[in-house]
Formats: sequence, structure tokens, C-alpha cells
Amino acid sequence: MASSSSSSSSGGGSSSSPSSSASGYLFGLVWLGAAAYASYFFLEQAYRIRLQAIDEFGPVIHEFDPYFNYRATEYLYEHGAKKFLTWFDYKVWYPLGRPVGSTIYPGMQFTAVFLKNHIVGDRMSLNDVCCYMPAWFGALASLLIGLLAYECSLPQNSNMTLFGVLVDAMKGRYTDDKTAASRSSGGSAGRRIFGLSSPAVECGVFACGIMAVVPAHIMRSVGGGYDNESVAVSAMSLTYLLWIRSLRSGDDKSWIYGLLGGVAYFYMVAAWGGYVFVLNLVGVHALALVLVGRFGKKVYLSYSLFYAVGTALAVQVPVVGWAPLKSIEQLGPCVVFLGYQVLYLCEVIRKKRRLSRADAWKLRIRVGLIAAIAGIVLVMLFVPSGYFGPISSRVRGLFVKHTKTGNPLVDSVAEHQPASSQAYFQYLHHLCTLAPIGFLIVVFQFGDGPSFLLVYGVTAYFFSHKMVRLILLTGPIASALGGIAVG
Repeated sequence: MASSSSSSSSGGGSSSSPSSSASGYLFGLVWLGAAAYASYFFLEQAYRIRLQAIDEFGPVIHEFDPYFNYRATEYLYEHGAKKFLTWFDYKVWYPLGRPVGSTIYPGMQFTAVFLKNHIVGDRMSLNDVCCYMPAWFGALASLLIGLLAYECSLPQNSNMTLFGVLVDAMKGRYTDDKTAASRSSGGSAGRRIFGLSSPAVECGVFACGIMAVVPAHIMRSVGGGYDNESVAVSAMSLTYLLWIRSLRSGDDKSWIYGLLGGVAYFYMVAAWGGYVFVLNLVGVHALALVLVGRFGKKVYLSYSLFYAVGTALAVQVPVVGWAPLKSIEQLGPCVVFLGYQVLYLCEVIRKKRRLSRADAWKLRIRVGLIAAIAGIVLVMLFVPSGYFGPISSRVRGLFVKHTKTGNPLVDSVAEHQPASSQAYFQYLHHLCTLAPIGFLIVVFQFGDGPSFLLVYGVTAYFFSHKMVRLILLTGPIASALGGIAVG
């Protein structure tokens, strides 16, 4: 696909002949048309595949949890948000009953009612909206993963290697955005056609196509399967996309996407309890950027805005409350956030005083020790009062044998067992081969944004190996890495 004329079609070089410019323009049109058609085809197939149950049996809610979710949605639609959030359903868990509004993640229910009231209106019943929502959001998740793979494949985002970054970190060197952008200006870094980068577009298109058909995602997004995961995967993918976009090289204002990522994370919190994984994954990536010497003003602003906005909104969800600041399994990202404030303070002092590398390290150690001592004192004050909550049974099940968590409900569920190699092939199929190839490509086409794929890949594999139901989390990252490998 590469040709000298194709690169000139977007840049408009004056040295090219009229015939060369015309052929380059024609090639660009064909390339753009092919990419657009492929994207449309993959998204259409993503939607059609997920409608198989509806096409065969009609718009029927199936399985127990989806029907419970529909009943809650029906109550919200008929009585409004205020009554829903205080609703005590005496018909379930009889004779105890259940305070539904404050014990479920209501994001999916509010989304369905919003679509019914403001988008589809009288053209569809509430039942039909709930039946079709998994298919709608399944196609949306495919699109978002395609955009994520495109963002991670842009030349300005992937012009380093992991090993080079580690060497620079050991030598105290930092490659700023301007230097990174200059590295990607050469022809070998990629081509721009009508403002789009190639082969980044190809990576995005193929990632979209793979996500459209990967069983790990389809199993939670079929029509009629009105469950939290059907919406949450899209919310999770949007959060990851905006977080990675906030780290784009060559864009001084990209940190604003960290704020938008916090808003997307709030939707993820409202939709599914798996938000804990999303929060910790972004926190681990932010920590990894520090460890490989990629901490800077943009990374600081992106993560600080993401965490501050996301946490401030997350505590508004009734079932979550103050858990982000009290639950042990969610305090890691909080520690990273506080550490970022300390690091940035040290950077401000270093630049103001023009300290040498050795003096800067002494300052960081000194300030870090003071902050650590203050943190230990606060923890010792709060622990006796029972402020910090225990680790949940499901999280304990990730680190101990699944039959020994102490919670009979968790121990008795088959999907809490460790995953087997057969399960990976069943739900990921050829991505078991393609994803590792994409992983290696990212190692040698490295950057702040693409490094998230490495962290995500390792983390998702570790936890899905511990609990088979978490193979759902491997669908997006396997699709993104597979798209990069093919594209």
C-alpha cells in the first residue's frame, strides 16, 4: 500500500508532478473508502451477530439477572429517580426484602430510561429497548476498541522502544513531546492520508472487526441479555480510550481528556462493580509511567484530573458511597494520586532551584520520607476506628483458592474457578496467537499511551487466569493487540 505518491497526497508537496499528485489523491480516496466500508461492515456485523437470539425468539429478556434488571428499570421508568433510589422491594429475598435503589449499580437502568424517554420515544417499548441495548452497546464497544487501537498506533505515540525508554530512565534522560513528535516526522514512521495516519487506521479497523466477533465479548452482549456487563464493557473501553488520548505526544492540551476520562469512569462506576479493576488498572499504569521515567506535567495533569473528577463523581453512586477512599482494594490508586502530588512538588522545586540530578534525588527522597511518615501516622489513627473496609470476597478469591474465600455464595459459583487453556481458546480463539504478536509489536513501538496496552495485557491475563469469568476483561485488550498485529 505504501508509495511515494500516497504520502504527497496529504502533504501537498510542490516537487511532485501533477500526474503523481493526481494518482496519490486517487489512491487516498480508494484507501479512505476501503477503510470506511470495512468499518461499516464490521460494525454492522457486530450488531447483527448480537441480534441472533432476538431474530429467532423475538425481543424477550432471558436469564434471571437480566429479568431482575428489567424489573428495576420498569420501576424507575414508572416512578422516577427519587422513588427508585429509596425503593425497598419486599417481593425479593422474601421475607427479608431488599433496598434495590441503594444496592445495585443503576447506570444501565438510567441509560435504558433515558433512551426510552429522549431517543426512541413511542417507537419502541421499554422491553424492546432493554432487549436491544446489549447489541447497541456491543457495536459501540467494537468502535471504541478500534479507536483505542488507532490512538496507540499513531506515529507520534509509538516512536520509542521499551528498552530505549528504560535506558533513558537509568541515565536520567526524558524525551519530551517535541522530540517525540520530531521522531515521527520521517516517512518510515507512517503516512498521513486526508489527515489520518496509516497504518494506524488499518490497526483500528482490524481491532474493531475482531472485537465485533470475539466470543469473550459476545457472551455478555447478546440481544435480550440485559445485564450490567453489556453496558459496562463500552463504558470501560471509553474510559481507557480517553485516558490514553490524554497522553498523546505532541498535543500540549491533551491532558483535558483526563478530565473527560474521569467522567467516563463515573459512568463505568454506575454501571458495574468491575469499576474497581478499571480504577486500579489506570492507577498501575500511572505508577508504571513513573517507574520507566515518563513522569511529566502532562502525565501529572492527566492522572490528577482523572482521579479527582472520577472519585468525586463515583462517591455519588449510592451503592459505592465512600468506598473509593475506604476500601483497601481501591486505596492503591489514591496512594498513586498522592504520590503524584509529591513528585510534582519536587519537580517544581527542582526547576525553580535548578538542582542537579543528584540533588533532585535527595530532594525526592527527603520529601517522600516526610510524606510516607505522615501517611503512616494517618493510617494508624484511622485503623482502630474501623475506617478502612475489608477486602471483598471476590477480590480475595483472586489470590486464594476459590473454595476458601469464606463466602459460600462466592465459593459455590463455577465461573469463579481458575481459567484453563481450553477456556482461553474458546473465548479468544486465534487471538491466543495474534495478541502476543501485537504485544511484542507494542514493546518495539512504545510510548506513553501504548504502554497502557502492555500493563492491561499482563493484568487481564493474570486475573482471568485466577477467575474464568474475568476472561470478559481480556476481550478488549486481546482485540486491540490482535488488530495491531494484523494492521
